[in-house]
Amino acid sequence: MADLFDSADSARPDTGPRPLADRLRPKVLEEVIGQEQVLGPDAPLGIMLASGSLSSLVLWGPPGVGKTTIARLLAAETDLHFVQISAIFTGVPDLKKVFETAKLRRRTGQGTLLFVDEIHRFNKAQQDGFLPYMEDGTILLVGATTENPSFELNAALLSRAQVLVLTRLTPTDLERLVQRAEKELGRTLPLTGSAREALVEMADGDGRAVLNLIEQVAAWKPQGKLDTDALSARLMKRAAKYDKSGDEHYNLISALHKSVRGSDPDAALYWFARMLTGGEDPRYLARRITRMAVEDIGLADTNAHRVCLDAWETYERLGSPEGELALAQAVTYLALAPKSNAAYVAFKSAMAAARQTGSEPPPRHIMNAPTKMMKDQGFGAGYAYDHDAEDGFSGQNYFPETMKRGVYYIPVERGYERELKKRLDWFAKLRDKRNG
Repeated sequence: MADLFDSADSARPDTGPRPLADRLRPKVLEEVIGQEQVLGPDAPLGIMLASGSLSSLVLWGPPGVGKTTIARLLAAETDLHFVQISAIFTGVPDLKKVFETAKLRRRTGQGTLLFVDEIHRFNKAQQDGFLPYMEDGTILLVGATTENPSFELNAALLSRAQVLVLTRLTPTDLERLVQRAEKELGRTLPLTGSAREALVEMADGDGRAVLNLIEQVAAWKPQGKLDTDALSARLMKRAAKYDKSGDEHYNLISALHKSVRGSDPDAALYWFARMLTGGEDPRYLARRITRMAVEDIGLADTNAHRVCLDAWETYERLGSPEGELALAQAVTYLALAPKSNAAYVAFKSAMAAARQTGSEPPPRHIMNAPTKMMKDQGFGAGYAYDHDAEDGFSGQNYFPETMKRGVYYIPVERGYERELKKRLDWFAKLRDKRNG
């Protein structure tokens, strides 16, 4: 039923053909497939609805997992008027109209659940515009985003809304959708068991995508059941979800880096391949792989850095796809190399010390004295030339005179750092001996 503030067009029933995804849209929250982590009895939304205290929300998750559907059903469950807008097509004047209409509706005793799709596309000023209407109860905001709210939404808005994470649908969830669609269609899909599994895989966790694929398959009139090859010939696999500037980019490079750090070459190669198939620039991967060699292998394998640079240069000479093999070999080498972040940790510790003592001069005995006046002042006096010392080591202090000697580099007992640790320990013993 339309309320006083709806237009005649919005109240007119739509008698045209409806896509399968729209026909199967759940009527109540219990019909939603997946997302038990937010909808279950002990989950955030379950508890809110049971207590009758629904708050503003941000639904964060990939496409096709039910964000719009859940928002609609929340409005129905709480007897709020549902208003949907998209940040892509809505400007400040449109928002003002929405807020004014919600105010009028509120005076008649009807609340408004405002669903904002792609809310991360609103700029800071537009996001700030929601705040007073959220605070005075004019609207209950439910925003939907595929991007990380921590990076894309204002802190002020996030402090007034609870973020709920929706996950991609599992193969089991998608199979339930297939069965529900077959019931709606009144027939089973003309697919073999393996082709049915392939159809679910093509959807890549997207409920809307699987229903669209089902609609295409249902329109076919094949002789007998189609196998996997026949299905693949007729349907294109859905492109993997990957945005080179979005969350998925950072999630996958993090997975690659951690797989290398965790000495798992198979997982590292998988995530490397996922990024390439998603369209990532191999030069970006070459740079990040080289960083892994410096950060996580370090001096435990001094060849790792060289392997990465050689692979990078090979890629520049060969290009794609041949040069990508060189990068894959570098990934494999790094995953199996001994690991040490000792130099990385030492560098960070030295940087922290430098920031704290940034004005301290070097001790005078290691400062140059190019003029007579400086020599008279004692610059360079007492400097011991290490090559003239026994064992080529004088054991002098090279830190600022007012600063306690720092210990930053602590090598591990792995790879080449075992040898470096022996040298470090030997110099430490000599230093103690020379300094009495």
